Amino acid sequence: MWRACGFKLNVQRTRADVHVHLQTSIVPSLRTMSSNALEIRAKLAAFSTCELSDALIKLGTPHGGHIPDIRMFSPSDPNTRLCGPAYTVQMVLGSDKTAPKLSAHFVDIAPEGSVVVVNAPHRLKNAVWGGLMTAGAQARGALGVIISGRCRDLAEHRAASFPVFARGHSTLGQSPFTRPSEVNVPVVIRPFDVSEEDFAPVEVTPGDWMVADEDGVVCVPTRLAEEAIALAAKGREVDERCMEDIKAGNGVQVTFKKHRGK
Repeated sequence: MWRACGFKLNVQRTRADVHVHLQTSIVPSLRTMSSNALEIRAKLAAFSTCELSDALIKLGTPHGGHIPDIRMFSPSDPNTRLCGPAYTVQMVLGSDKTAPKLSAHFVDIAPEGSVVVVNAPHRLKNAVWGGLMTAGAQARGALGVIISGRCRDLAEHRAASFPVFARGHSTLGQSPFTRPSEVNVPVVIRPFDVSEEDFAPVEVTPGDWMVADEDGVVCVPTRLAEEAIALAAKGREVDERCMEDIKAGNGVQVTFKKHRGK
């Protein structure tokens, strides 16, 4: 298991607004993560996002766990790979007076050993993550952040060598455009430029395994992690044999049929 600072959400409604009160429950920290979870994390981190997406497609997911159009802004090292359990943050429009409000800053309660996953409203031009948030998340032991939205203060993230993956960047901060509303809730991340019929949205549940590298971002549901690892390992072996034959001068079609069966 992993430390989520485990939050139960009690929603207390007032006439003016809605406040979300966070109560700590008993969830092990990174230091007390089960040996099975540590093993899964280590195995997932050994595979590229491409290998994991291929495995998830074989397991029947319509999107291969891929969250499109998110790329790495920090650090500058192309060999960076981020891997850890999701701590989710749902953003809403700043003008939304009915959505819940947090009683604490979401960075202050970022779980040790987690990957912060921020889901912002579509098509806004402001950032929802900046250098001060990276400093706070890093101080609390978060591993990195994945943002369906924009970031800013790129130099500060890179100076801290903190992994930041986002759809884009901006000079604008959160206020008055957006605000955090809920944490540790399932978030549905939709593609921006195609219909859901053409590319299914990805639901990220708190604790799902997030893997991100220079190729992109993949969400591996906890229930599929072990199967995905086994299939990714098998796929790597097949691709290694394909690479060997293709480099030796064999045709791609013949090689695929030989090793992939198609």
